[in-house]
Amino acid sequence: MTSPRPEAIGLIVVDHGSRRAESNAMLEEMAGMVAGVVPYPIVEPAHMELAEPSIQSAFDTCVARGATTVVISPYFLLPGKHWDEDIPHLAAEAASRHPGVPYLVAAPLGLHPLMAQAVAPSMKAKARGRIVTISSGAGIGVSLTGIQAYAAAKAGEIGLTRQLA
Repeated sequence: MTSPRPEAIGLIVVDHGSRRAESNAMLEEMAGMVAGVVPYPIVEPAHMELAEPSIQSAFDTCVARGATTVVISPYFLLPGKHWDEDIPHLAAEAASRHPGVPYLVAAPLGLHPLMAQAVAPSMKAKARGRIVTISSGAGIGVSLTGIQAYAAAKAGEIGLTRQLA
């Protein structure tokens, strides 16, 4: 079996989806950034649920644009139920309308070293005064400026990822 030509691969960048339009717009922006760095001319955003475009509509668009293979790339940090069950199920449903177009669901972003590099500038920006909210699963939260959160973590008073009791 030969590998598909890069120009025949459709890439779908899929997130969970949100009721917040601003969050969904961010995925479209990310898909545009991905399109700027991958060798595939067909890159489409999709939301697993709650918003359009769906995985189905993104898959349809990829095929309409000439994709002969579709790669669904979850914009998720770590594996979980959505990656293991939900996205593969939705991808299989989408592919069923396009017999002969193979597809695969890629791994989530995971523990790649570049993820650590992406976190560092975010923490520096927060330390320059942006607000950080630390909350518990019970809905109890505390808002600190990034400088306060950073200083408290450095002093060992709290951990930035520790939940409050």
